[in-house]
Amino acid sequence: MSPRALTVISAGLRQPSSTRLLADQLAAATRDEAGRRGVAVDVRMVELREHAHDITNHLLTGFPPAALRPAMEAVTSADGLIAVTPIFNASYAGLFKSFFDLFADDVLAGKPVLVAATGGTARHSLALDHALRPLFSYLRTLVLPTAVFAAPEDWAGATASGALDERVRQAAGELAERLAAELARPAAVDPFALTRTFDELLTGD
Repeated sequence: MSPRALTVISAGLRQPSSTRLLADQLAAATRDEAGRRGVAVDVRMVELREHAHDITNHLLTGFPPAALRPAMEAVTSADGLIAVTPIFNASYAGLFKSFFDLFADDVLAGKPVLVAATGGTARHSLALDHALRPLFSYLRTLVLPTAVFAAPEDWAGATASGALDERVRQAAGELAERLAAELARPAAVDPFALTRTFDELLTGD
């Protein structure tokens, strides 16, 4: 059984990045949840800050620089996606949006996507529903029911608890379930495929 390809897109701009930290947690949880369902997952991380100049050049020229092509192919060839962005001014990061502007409307159609975000205040969590979901719905992806937002209090301090871990597990379980369902789906039957040999057809057997 071949592993499912999972591509994780992180749009964090700094190092270290809470956005990357959340992306890593979601990827690890999805791998664990998929393993419980008997499904192996091959994770590929795309760190957008490493491709910022190439993304801009692609937007300006209409052609992807060679260094950017593997990242784009990792997205288009994936069986599932985890997309994580910081929230600025109540919406996704410009780098995040610019990257997804590079894809034609239909190339991501049907892919399951787990959306997640980080921000400086819990109020930014609204961006998951009014910014990220519409973006991926427009791209005709299958946006999973549970989205994950992490505010500063989710990482440290007296208010930090297992709440974030619980949301991560819930979302990862939904994505793992979708990856397992896709793997179990029977292969499409070719209506023009021959089920009998020519000899059988000629002899009427």
